Amino acid sequence: MNQVDRLYKKYRLRVMLAITLGYGFIYTCRLGLSIVKKPLIDAGIFTIDELGMIGAALFYGYAAGKCINGFLSDYFPPRIFFSLSIFLAAVINIFMGISTFLWLAIILWTLNGFFQGMAAPASVVSITNWFSYSERGRCYGIWNASHSIGEGITFYVIAAIVAAYGWQWGYISPGILCLGVAAWAYAFLRNAPTTIGLPDINTWKNEKTEPPKEKTTWATQKVMLGIKAIWVVALASALMYVTRYAINSWGILYLQEVRNYSLTEAAFFMSINTLAGIFGSIAYGFVSDKFFDARRPPANLIFAVVEVAALVLIFYGPTNELIQMLAFALYGATLSGLMASLGGLFAVDIAPKGATGAAMGFVGIFSYLGAAIQENVSASLISNNTIITDGNRIYDFDSAIMFWIGSSIVSLLLAASLWNTKVVK
Repeated sequence: MNQVDRLYKKYRLRVMLAITLGYGFIYTCRLGLSIVKKPLIDAGIFTIDELGMIGAALFYGYAAGKCINGFLSDYFPPRIFFSLSIFLAAVINIFMGISTFLWLAIILWTLNGFFQGMAAPASVVSITNWFSYSERGRCYGIWNASHSIGEGITFYVIAAIVAAYGWQWGYISPGILCLGVAAWAYAFLRNAPTTIGLPDINTWKNEKTEPPKEKTTWATQKVMLGIKAIWVVALASALMYVTRYAINSWGILYLQEVRNYSLTEAAFFMSINTLAGIFGSIAYGFVSDKFFDARRPPANLIFAVVEVAALVLIFYGPTNELIQMLAFALYGATLSGLMASLGGLFAVDIAPKGATGAAMGFVGIFSYLGAAIQENVSASLISNNTIITDGNRIYDFDSAIMFWIGSSIVSLLLAASLWNTKVVK
């Protein structure tokens, strides 16, 4: 093995570790609100509607941040973008843990969303810089598993900390943790092979690509905006994100109030969901690359059908705990695979080279607008169907559940319409 091969393998491993673990840990800085909702309600600090406003603020901020930072990420070094995103999210979380003012919480959570929107486009640019088209699905699937890693840490470790020490630590503990993660990610990540004297990825892999087009970055990004399939991917992703964040944001409250589980028991079911997501994300990349020759639509259809069936089982199936565990595992695995594809990989496949960050950002703004709208709609549906009897709140999630499952079904249909979409190699 020559020196170039040794260096390539060394830095590719470091890049994957940095973006996967780094993105996993930054997730703990956005999911703290899901853990502390019931403690905040029980303490009389915020109502359900106010928590819906705070939750939506993150998604609106993230939608704007992912779009703006997605376009900027094609110009700026991913190493700086990525590590700075983690650092700023960590600082904001620490401030969230020492404040109980509604409008300050909304402002801080909006900023948190905006700054977190820097990390995903930087990760995708790193993947396209260091990995070729033929291996992109597997690498993207591994990176996408970072979502589940972050969710697992939040729903198991952070939930235990909150149960022991109070709601403030749902923000402060991930904030402190991610200050160190930001420094580590900056030390580990490298921008591109050519920046450290190595040949570009297609030269090293000896893979044929489309002839380079003499266009500026902005001109290439405008070409991406004119591709109709990317708009359909963005809409399908938005609807898939409705369900994704409905479960993340309201799943623990649903399990506590409707199924009568404790915080740690509810968090256990959610951690099953997220651990299965690690397997599902990696499996999606392998299945789409190896079984369908890097075609995403067949894998999308399989994963989406199972995801909808799992949701029906969660909400309308038997209340047996083993059945619930199976349903959450199926949901987590298939949802994570769809996140990998509809949340970015499929759009990156379709987009021309030089606009991968912009493609990720464009899909991101739709995805997180869907998540934000979900937060407001879900809060309204749950709140409007909640009654108080003898001082006790009785929640009715039926309307919200129909909204969540219906969104996944429409997302499935939109994704299936792209069966014969051409991709760019």
